[in-house]
Amino acid sequence: MPVLPTPTSPGIGAVAGAFRDCPDCPGLVHIPEGSFTMGQGAREPEALPAHQVKLRGFVLGQFPVTVAEWKLCLAEHGCPDMPRMAAVEDRTPVHNLSWDDTQQYLAWLSHRSGRKYRLPTESEWEYAARGGTTTRYWWGNEVGVALANCLQCGGRQDVHVPLPVDAFKPNAFGLYDMLGGVAQWVGDCWFPNYQGAPADGAARVARGCMQRVLRGGSFRAGRDEIEVTSRGNYDVPVRYIANGFRVARDE
Repeated sequence: MPVLPTPTSPGIGAVAGAFRDCPDCPGLVHIPEGSFTMGQGAREPEALPAHQVKLRGFVLGQFPVTVAEWKLCLAEHGCPDMPRMAAVEDRTPVHNLSWDDTQQYLAWLSHRSGRKYRLPTESEWEYAARGGTTTRYWWGNEVGVALANCLQCGGRQDVHVPLPVDAFKPNAFGLYDMLGGVAQWVGDCWFPNYQGAPADGAARVARGCMQRVLRGGSFRAGRDEIEVTSRGNYDVPVRYIANGFRVARDE
């Protein structure tokens, strides 16, 4: 299994055990199998009822997909175009993407790497975002100051563009920007609550699904919207400035 090359920018590849499937592929980390209570501590009806989920181990992107990674897909004719963004620095998370856009990138990356990539499921995302914790944020119950990229997070924030993917510390799994930054598309269709949600970590899907789930809040979100249980949704074919993604695959 290839090891990440020497970092060329602060934080990139600095987490022990991070790896890539190919030299230009996104950095990845293994997320161990385990169980957790999804929706634990939620105050919003869309994140209830809390329920137990047992997951197999999986692999998740260390960072949200960056502008540099999207540029490579574009150069190799795997992605449709460069979405409109206020800044296009290489370490900026690519944003203003639709769910359909993410599927084109994942198809290109799967072909390029020889591995089958996908979006994380909603339960995989929440399990990974918690990093073994049970608090409102992975670092505690208070938003604190300059611990994430959101409107009410304090410190250096920009209302026009998300900060670089390595601007803040990673959680216990070695994942950066799970809360704040860009709202992250997942594989699940939108349902108004967790009634009937799967308990095995699978994506919850429906025929003709035209709305998909977003998790993590964004650089345009308030402190409540970046809580680990917070859920959002958007139309599958429509781009929005705050929406991005990270890659996942089976082990």
